[in-house]
Amino acid sequence: MKRTFFIPFLSALIGGAVVVALVAAFGGLNGSNKTVTTVEAAPLAPSNASQRTAGLTPHDIYVRDAPGVAFVTSTIVQKSESPFGLFGGGGETQKQGQATGSGIVIDTNGTILTNYHVVENAIKVTVSFEKGKAVEAKVVGKDPSNDLAVLRIPTDGLTLHPLTLGDSSTAQVGDPVLAIGNPFDLERTLTTGVISALQRQITAPNGFTIDNVLQTDAPINPGNSGGPLLDVSGRVIGINSQIETGGSSGGSVGIGFAVPINTAKSEIAQLEKGGTVRGAYLGLTSLTIDGALSALNLPVQQGALVQGVQKGTAAEKAGIRGGNINGSVEGGQVAVGGDIIVSIDGKTVTSSEDLANDISTKKPGDTVSIGLLRPNGKGHYEKKTVSVTLGTRPNSVPNPSTPEG
Repeated sequence: MKRTFFIPFLSALIGGAVVVALVAAFGGLNGSNKTVTTVEAAPLAPSNASQRTAGLTPHDIYVRDAPGVAFVTSTIVQKSESPFGLFGGGGETQKQGQATGSGIVIDTNGTILTNYHVVENAIKVTVSFEKGKAVEAKVVGKDPSNDLAVLRIPTDGLTLHPLTLGDSSTAQVGDPVLAIGNPFDLERTLTTGVISALQRQITAPNGFTIDNVLQTDAPINPGNSGGPLLDVSGRVIGINSQIETGGSSGGSVGIGFAVPINTAKSEIAQLEKGGTVRGAYLGLTSLTIDGALSALNLPVQQGALVQGVQKGTAAEKAGIRGGNINGSVEGGQVAVGGDIIVSIDGKTVTSSEDLANDISTKKPGDTVSIGLLRPNGKGHYEKKTVSVTLGTRPNSVPNPSTPEG
């Protein structure tokens, strides 16, 4: 199985060992062929003519934007079982370690945007812009579901250089991009590449899916987490977050992923107010209806087949039903006999991803109209519409085996 790394650089203080957190990749990563892209240090030209900025080279962008990229260090406590626990010496020991990553200065008030996994479980966070001059940072707000966090640092004695936040929706495959970060503790490293693909999906630290992710071949490695992916004008269009390793190594193989800046922009104001940002939650798992489910003889060729409904959630309160009969399809067992979701607020739902995306645009407490098909027990399906008041997304996915709404 292929693996995807979250990419802070983790350095254990005990024994000098180096470890990197590993998570399984979900979706959109088929094939293992490696592609090598050579990008010359010449003026960059995006495919979108409206984005062109005459005369800017990678060096120009680096000189202008590198001062706005922070070096983020998190002190974390790692728990492990003590070998002396069997002899009355205590069953658990704690070791301190450090995770290093990157951050993006977004204003002159000391606000830093980074990845949530860079500061997850940190007991202390520091930020520096040059060696020997670190300041302690406060984690103001966090969103584990989109792997985002906002830090605040004191500005006394600092001259901050905020980066311009761009528009990730204008990115096109083939557009030149640059990444600035701190891979392997190497401060302010510049790499270049292109946008390799759009609308990828990656898995957040809490198991939820992050959508509309940018894929790039600009080399990013452990320590680049939280740093900017820049367009040809030096505007931030993504936050570098994960890499595909292609095997057991921890280094880049030319496939990196960045959370789109538009996702961050939509909630920065809320993150700055503090606390944990949680999105709307429906509370069910589903499967995309496509050719793989043809053996089930479902009444539609697209939609989201409800597999299960979590207790106490908005979906259960609205009476949405999951499957209760085991059906066999190529690739495994499927729960059948449940509702098929075909629309939300009149908009057609073609897949489980559609369903999750539509819910992600809502807020807790919003009421939505869900169109569905329900088995009537006589071999037919009836059209129904239910009104659902959405709940608040939990801290982690209750059942990560199927897409969550």
